[in-house]
Amino acid sequence: MTSNTRVVVIGAGLAGVRLARRLGELGTPALLIGEEEHRPYNRVLLAEVLAGRYAPEVIALPAPAALTRARVTGIDRAGRTVRCADGSVIAYDTLVLATGSNPVLPPLRGLFGSGRALPEGVHAFRTMDDCLGLSRAVRPGVRAVVVGGGLLGVSAARALAVRGAQVVLAQQAERLMERQLDPAASGLVRRHLTDLGVEVHTECRVRDVRCAGGAVRSVELADGYALDADLVVLACGVRPRTGLAEEAGLAVRKGVLVDDALRTSDPHVHAVGDCAQHAGTVYGLAAPALEQADALAALLAGDTAARYTGTRSLTRLTLAGHGGPFDLAAFGETEARPGDDVVQLADATRGTYRKVVVRDDRLVGGVLVGELGTVGALARAWEGTEPLPGDGPLLHLLTNDGGS
Repeated sequence: MTSNTRVVVIGAGLAGVRLARRLGELGTPALLIGEEEHRPYNRVLLAEVLAGRYAPEVIALPAPAALTRARVTGIDRAGRTVRCADGSVIAYDTLVLATGSNPVLPPLRGLFGSGRALPEGVHAFRTMDDCLGLSRAVRPGVRAVVVGGGLLGVSAARALAVRGAQVVLAQQAERLMERQLDPAASGLVRRHLTDLGVEVHTECRVRDVRCAGGAVRSVELADGYALDADLVVLACGVRPRTGLAEEAGLAVRKGVLVDDALRTSDPHVHAVGDCAQHAGTVYGLAAPALEQADALAALLAGDTAARYTGTRSLTRLTLAGHGGPFDLAAFGETEARPGDDVVQLADATRGTYRKVVVRDDRLVGGVLVGELGTVGALARAWEGTEPLPGDGPLLHLLTNDGGS
């Protein structure tokens, strides 16, 4: 691809910014279109802003020079242009969708009135505006209910508790972070939150948001029990933002379908990040988004052999608290199947836990809580997919930091 070919990237999140910056470094400048009024930022660190650990400007991304503030409303694939809400039309030779994802808003009674605006005191937790709105509302003693006990819900509950709120976390599943953690590790996360003063309810379904005067007053659970609430945080997951792609007639399932060249059903349109579905997977994580951006940048800059073949991603979370940070990492399959080999090391006093799962002499997953000294060696063994050496490698992997 020659340097005068016009690449337009829709979306100024992690994936879009990384792609535009890498293209600039490779001599193929791109126009980045972002609709948020804030400088592009690292969404992964929003909980640290909410907790008061970082100021908003600290998590800003080094954006490329060619950044246009606009909301794209449509794509004309035949004419190779995009339409913006302000009436402007932008031409492209190659278009990249990096539109990210939207928060899932659960179908709770009372959540929406006559319009689509959330009641006063009810917040999603996805954007900088969401974060700043919550920051203005939280104060010591405020009663906050977090709906959802996944990675985002746990992070939000911890941040609110650190700010002095009285926090209740309501999780529909039987344990916290059930997608990433096994029961033992999840129990340690629960204990950490409890130590911060968070009241945790699992196997608990919220069915109703009660409001008065347009503001939230309580949350009602499926069993009829009501939780008083001045703040409600909806942390129920995210959904790929595919509206533009669907309206343009591109192939979409859960996300925008892409091949190993991150190309959609239109060869002039690519997709990366949370909105993209590659080989049946929508990742919704930072590491795959960055890898996709790097691969596509190389391809668009002329490396015809560049391809994206998938990411084996590791979930890592640090929860700051009064007793110091609480670290955890999880990757692959953390639950063993019949016939798998499992090694676990636990120290209840120190609140540490390490576990690896091995199948057919290959490391297929693991989880570490409290001390992550071995995470580098474990991740390398997992990503390598090679058979492990003999002579008791499992205990060695769990106890040797491997230069991490």
